[in-house]
Amino acid sequence: MTPLLSLLSLGTLLCGLSPRAVTPPVPIIAQTIRQEKVTSPKAFFGFEIGADYRLTNYTKLAAYWQQLDKESERLVVQEIGKTAEGRPQLMAIVTSPANHRKLALYKDISARLARAEGLTDAEAKKLAATGKAIVWIDGGLHATEVLGSHQLIETAYELTRSNDPEVRRFLDDCIILLVHANPDGMELVSDWYMRNPDEKKRSFDIPRLYQKYIGHDNNRDFYMGAQAETQNMLRIQYDQWFPQIVYNHHQTGPAGAVLFAPPFRAPHNHHFDPLVVTGIDLVGTSMHNRFVLEDKPGAVRRTQASYQTWWNGGLRTTT
Repeated sequence: MTPLLSLLSLGTLLCGLSPRAVTPPVPIIAQTIRQEKVTSPKAFFGFEIGADYRLTNYTKLAAYWQQLDKESERLVVQEIGKTAEGRPQLMAIVTSPANHRKLALYKDISARLARAEGLTDAEAKKLAATGKAIVWIDGGLHATEVLGSHQLIETAYELTRSNDPEVRRFLDDCIILLVHANPDGMELVSDWYMRNPDEKKRSFDIPRLYQKYIGHDNNRDFYMGAQAETQNMLRIQYDQWFPQIVYNHHQTGPAGAVLFAPPFRAPHNHHFDPLVVTGIDLVGTSMHNRFVLEDKPGAVRRTQASYQTWWNGGLRTTT
């Protein structure tokens, strides 16, 4: 699945369902897309993102995001804190130039709606009509699942360069937070993998943890927030931006599948408000519907989606 398709598959509900949800979209390849003057990943890194035997590290990802920040009015890079090894952990905020000029307003609206303190129904509806959907898209949490970190590069590029009507609608109606979840891990894994000049002998057999203290368990840290990277992300999610959609990228699935996504298998946690479960199902179903419309097989769900809503210790489940 291409990173842009990953984003477009959410198309009709990133910013609320509309009649367009039931209309088959024009195939992306067939649309006329005017290029913005932004540097492509291939021009910057020397290869297409997703190319066989090619990885880039976090230092270069950060430099590329800074390049897009200079070239595009749609993207602004912010540091959300330091990592365990002292690197700046970055978040790219992508939205329309008009929305960028009112970020403080939309951030405040999202927080007020999330906390709901002292709001009447009428006030909440007015805020909801005024605000924008806050959409979190992360990558790199498990550093050896390299697609997650690299899609952040391609997704940022497509959102800044494309004038496709659907992408423009995303930018007008949404504020998209692209968040790198484990910069230290990407630096280690990519440098280790690329160290061998013979591409056929490259491997991920790294003799140390790719998160300084807890390695693969960095995802399990979200129920207590013990690590610096987790604390940085929780601050964005629960203290500053309160995203309505959290799109957590990993890279695994049942044999033969390209990906799995909600709806998840039963049973569902009955302690949750049912709207939480049905909302997750709504996002996932829209994704699957888009794959079917565009004849892109390999997406599985329910009994083939190997997780559910009972375990609540990870980035997606704590949220």
